Amino acid sequence: QVQLVQSGGGSVQAGGSLNISCVVSGNKYSNYCMAWYRRAPGKEREEVAGVDSDGSIRYADSVKGRFTVSKENGKNTLSLQMNSLNIDDTGMYYCAALAGGPGACYQALREHGYWGQGTQVTVSS
Repeated sequence: QVQLVQSGGGSVQAGGSLNISCVVSGNKYSNYCMAWYRRAPGKEREEVAGVDSDGSIRYADSVKGRFTVSKENGKNTLSLQMNSLNIDDTGMYYCAALAGGPGACYQALREHGYWGQGTQVTVSS
């Protein structure tokens, strides 16, 4: 059974940094597309950043230049380094993973992927 276990996150003042990580376990595959999503209070879930199974990286416009996503393929680990955090970055962050080829995998990730338990990130002024 595939499981995603998240770690990291917490509370920080605006301008600070946090790191969150996600590890896929219980899998037989070595090539996953993975991404971070977040849900802010009163808002829809949105994609933050991700890595497709061919290594291509995607960022939401709102985090470009501030967040860095990285994926360690051998361990199916996805990390998100978040710098220059602002209040709008507050929310529950979720990791998602899906096995498959590039392109199709990433398109299916949101609806058909495995999900982590969520990690709270709170940014205060």
